Amino acid sequence: MIIVFTFLLLLAWTSATHAQIPFYQGKTINAVVGLSAGGSGDLFTRLLARYMGKRIPGDPSFIVQNMPGAGSLIAANYVYSVAKPDGLTILSIPPSLYINQLIGRKEVQYDWSRFTWIGSSTRNEYLLVVRADSPYKTAADMRAPKEPAKCSATAPGSGGHVTLKLFEEALGLKLNIVTGYGGGSEQDLAIERGEVQCRAVTTAAFLGRDPYLTWQKTGFIRVIVQTPRTRNPKLRNVSTVFELMDEFKTLESSRRLATVILGADEFGNWPFAGPPGIASDRVKILREAFDASLQDPGFLEEARKRGWVIEPIRGEDLEKLAREVIDQPPEVIKRLKAIFPQ
Repeated sequence: MIIVFTFLLLLAWTSATHAQIPFYQGKTINAVVGLSAGGSGDLFTRLLARYMGKRIPGDPSFIVQNMPGAGSLIAANYVYSVAKPDGLTILSIPPSLYINQLIGRKEVQYDWSRFTWIGSSTRNEYLLVVRADSPYKTAADMRAPKEPAKCSATAPGSGGHVTLKLFEEALGLKLNIVTGYGGGSEQDLAIERGEVQCRAVTTAAFLGRDPYLTWQKTGFIRVIVQTPRTRNPKLRNVSTVFELMDEFKTLESSRRLATVILGADEFGNWPFAGPPGIASDRVKILREAFDASLQDPGFLEEARKRGWVIEPIRGEDLEKLAREVIDQPPEVIKRLKAIFPQ
């Protein structure tokens, strides 16, 4: 009897001890990036990984896994359909990938509204940058060129590709979009070598990393248009897409479509998500750790040095927005399919 009682007491003590051990203790969190190393999304994820683990009970380690291909579609499919919903895999996901789902692209294996949304850094903004030695000095030059400007993108449905298609639809720009690049670094090299003349790039990358910092100093590139409603304070001489839609008298139907496409900007630069079905307590831990990391003085100082503006977007807000952007009327989906043929 004494032996049984001692065994039960030991079992209860062991169970209580295990209950006090944080889930993440001794674990490793895999942060998946759908683009190649060296781009802004990759750099941001690696910076986040240095701070986020410290904010999670149990102090887990982080590894960053680059999984480029199809404009991050491969990475999104992997995290949604393959990764276990145990809170040990997160994804830096391009905010425009929901358009692939809306147009019914057959490669899509995810439901945008069912990702577990963790958080984002700040509202997204894109720029159209062009080599300064090209004949395209203004947006008007790109509306009626002798030859369409050759612009790079990773894959159909990627953020850069969607932005270029937006400029075609809303502003009437004539572009020859070349897809298939692995990431931002490859596109930058293509511009440098003269393979292409232009690309869409995030404001964060343009203001925060080379080669753009050097290119600005040397006058190698110029900025034609920016996507936010109001001009970025550091780009006061660059017209917004909304200003140019007024100037070019864009049709109301195209304006409405532009609003849907620019909805991706509401997800912010480098939003993070996990597979569906992560336990609510672990979601809470991940969201709180993400938010706390973006408020860490060390993180903010490093972001400032890179020219990144940090205005966190909460995971709860992204979750709501994800449901809203997928809920589009048939006429909008029809226009999207015409712009982004499969």
